[in-house]
Amino acid sequence: MAKYLLLKHYRGAPAAVNDVPMDQWTPQEISAHVQYMNDFAARLEKSGEFVDGQALAPQGAWVRYDGEGRPPVTDGPFAETKDLIAGWMVIDVDSYERAVELAGDLSAAPGAGGKPIHEWLEVRPFLAASPTITECPHR
Repeated sequence: MAKYLLLKHYRGAPAAVNDVPMDQWTPQEISAHVQYMNDFAARLEKSGEFVDGQALAPQGAWVRYDGEGRPPVTDGPFAETKDLIAGWMVIDVDSYERAVELAGDLSAAPGAGGKPIHEWLEVRPFLAASPTITECPHR
């Protein structure tokens, strides 16, 4: 089994087919979307493929260590992950193909007018092992 992150974006991904922003949905449309997400997670719990998932609130800040004895530094506002990432789900599946299949199902969550969003989801594998220093992207 391999773990994958299914990442839902507010912005930054290609436009969804049903591209009406959630803040323009009716309460019933939001409820139907949340119910779809909960039902999807429950289905994966039964198959043993669900690890975790959360929707993210829009509040947040960048935080950085600024030296011994100094308080953490915060920064913003500008395009941050809190403006881009709407939520995520971690799955543990047998193959990349299964991860793509599930992302396709999740993409069909209803949106405005009760029609499927057909949004783009980012599928990212978890690292199977820690990268070596030469592989580390921060070096």
